[in-house]
Amino acid sequence: MDSLTGGILEALRLIVELDPDMLEIIGLSLTVTLSATLIAALIGLPLGAWLVVKRFKFRRYVISVLNALMGLPPVVVGLFVYMMLSRSGPFGVLGLLFTPTAMIIAQVLIITPLIASIAHQSIRDLWAEYHDLLISLNAARFQRMKALIWDGKRALLTAVLAGFGRAIGEVGAIMIVGGNIDHATRVLTTSIALETGKGNFAFAMGLGIVLIVLAVMVNLLIHSLSKTERASTW
Repeated sequence: MDSLTGGILEALRLIVELDPDMLEIIGLSLTVTLSATLIAALIGLPLGAWLVVKRFKFRRYVISVLNALMGLPPVVVGLFVYMMLSRSGPFGVLGLLFTPTAMIIAQVLIITPLIASIAHQSIRDLWAEYHDLLISLNAARFQRMKALIWDGKRALLTAVLAGFGRAIGEVGAIMIVGGNIDHATRVLTTSIALETGKGNFAFAMGLGIVLIVLAVMVNLLIHSLSKTERASTW
């Protein structure tokens, strides 16, 4: 109970005092996570729609693999990206290891299957409803995908927010490819891990509370801007 109280007080202190280090960490956390979520959404949403409207021989197996990748261990993704971006790897010449770009790449690989799988499930229900209409209009495959994504945008927002939620709480892959370098690649989750290892539980709890508040605020902001919840008509 004392640790929780201390964590709350520490979080309030960090917020009220606008601690420069905390603001830097929050800024990098948002930059990395929002960038990864946007890229993953641009890949995952069309992929989910494509798997609905396109019929091919191994389609069921591809969907099964995609669903399985939702549970892909982040540390494995981090190790894979590390090997690809290390000096001995095929992309080592780019010098991206231990940079925010490497962190974004890792998060994109982690959350794209999640967004694509949820999008596929949502769009599949819409396809059953609009199939005959879109076929009768002789709509091209791209037009079908565009119509389904647009009409299902409210449900698809859930997929994007699920990806954001997983990305902002990620620590394993981020630690491997980012290195948790102060003033360079240190984000909220890696800072919490670092402070916990140092035994500074109150500060770690404070950062944890800040992380939770930040995630909730972003979700509420997106819901508000997209007007996913309509006003009550009671």
